[in-house]
Amino acid sequence: MTASPGTRDAGLLRAVGPLGLAAAIANVTIGGGIFRLPSVVAESLGPAAPVAYVVCASVMAMIAMSIAEAGSRVSATGGPYAYVETAFGPFAGYMVGVMTWMIGVTAVAAVANVFIDSLGAIAPAFASPGGRAAGLVLVFGLFAVVNVIGVEHGSRLNTLTIVLKLVPLVLLVALGIGAVQPANLAVTDTPTVSTITRTSIVLLFAFTGVESAMVPGGEVRDPSRTVPRAILIGMSGVTILYLVVQLVAQGVLGGALAASKTPLADAAGVAMGPWGRQLLLVGVVVSTFGYLSGMSLASPRSLYAFGRDGYLPRAVAAVHPRFRTPWVAVIVQLTLVCALAISSSFGALAVISNVAALLVYFGCAAGAWQLRRLGIQEPGTTPFRMPAGAVVPWVACAAILGLLTSITAAEWLVLAEVAGVATVVFLVARRRKGQTRGA
Repeated sequence: MTASPGTRDAGLLRAVGPLGLAAAIANVTIGGGIFRLPSVVAESLGPAAPVAYVVCASVMAMIAMSIAEAGSRVSATGGPYAYVETAFGPFAGYMVGVMTWMIGVTAVAAVANVFIDSLGAIAPAFASPGGRAAGLVLVFGLFAVVNVIGVEHGSRLNTLTIVLKLVPLVLLVALGIGAVQPANLAVTDTPTVSTITRTSIVLLFAFTGVESAMVPGGEVRDPSRTVPRAILIGMSGVTILYLVVQLVAQGVLGGALAASKTPLADAAGVAMGPWGRQLLLVGVVVSTFGYLSGMSLASPRSLYAFGRDGYLPRAVAAVHPRFRTPWVAVIVQLTLVCALAISSSFGALAVISNVAALLVYFGCAAGAWQLRRLGIQEPGTTPFRMPAGAVVPWVACAAILGLLTSITAAEWLVLAEVAGVATVVFLVARRRKGQTRGA
């Protein structure tokens, strides 16, 4: 047996059971995407939208199982970066780290679009192009100030819980079912495989995040039993909720769903009246604001780490002398995200984010297989072994490649440019480190 580079903290209390871990999975998965994506999915598939949800849930379940096994074998910090680096070496791990950072940039910018569109529906001053830009600058300026002043302030700002995310969704389902028109749910045209694949790529935005729930693996009770049960419960619950929400929105709005920028709020307005629409809009604003707050706290740390490790100028890793925060990384990250949110649409950003996520997931799935093959695990521990572990990672990889076939040349070009720049940065940094060691 070969030991992984990390060391497990034996002092951690293994108190998280299946329901607790399932709740964590739901909490990190349900974000801002589900408040906007029903209209995007309806535009492509109409009443046949549930097919895309099932495809996404199936792929994500295999990915989650692969991440769970990899995480039980490698306890070093870094999540996917650590798994892939241990399995395939520094360059592969570094590229996964770059793709993970890219997810943080594009996903946050995409959710910022959902936030400002919903805010504009409540306060029309933020609905015009100028108002949208001003609102985004204000909110990201607020996040920058809060996170430069101190990490504890950023943590306090990020206080939303799963309950606040679920309340508007559950309310829409409970009160909207009575307003569903069965004719709006009739599937009249069978979608093509390519259409389903392309739609699933966009919809994947609402399913990503399960890997974050696997981070506290050292606090999970009986991981070999708890992890698969939690994944089954959590992903099944999320999928059922998403399906029901989509069906209610489609059943209430019919063809109008595809054109809506605030689909769930519009469905609530039809089903419950003006108060329902306002309630959903407030729910969207609160939920997406919480997501943006949390990601504004976490995502700049990737830039900080790249600067600290010599992949970016050392100035990026500067720590504020008074507040002890990575203030340069915070400002650079949030400025970039704000500019993307102003200049790009939700759909384009979501696709780029999802492609980056799929590449990370591909690395994790292949890494799980490689770690098992090499026998890498923490000394004195029994790693979680996913059912059909010799097959599932490759089925997941094949499914990911299938989804990636729908990516356009322009979208691949964006990823290729990022990967090309990242490769040059890696080679320059490695050469500089080599020269430093040889001096």
